[in-house]
Amino acid sequence: MADTSTHHDAQPEKVHGASRRAELLVFAIIAAFIWPVVAVGVVGGYGFLVWMSQLILGPPGPPGA
Repeated sequence: MADTSTHHDAQPEKVHGASRRAELLVFAIIAAFIWPVVAVGVVGGYGFLVWMSQLILGPPGPPGA
């Protein structure tokens, strides 16, 4: 299939100062707020899963110890 576009010399657009600042702001928000919340949720969820499994199945170790 032939290329019928009129822009044969298309180059990537330059990143402007405002868009770079917005990108850094979004990264800072993700790094400082979102990922710590996700990490606490994952660790807390795992702890809750272990706690509930021990509540149902009993503590780990040999029986009658």
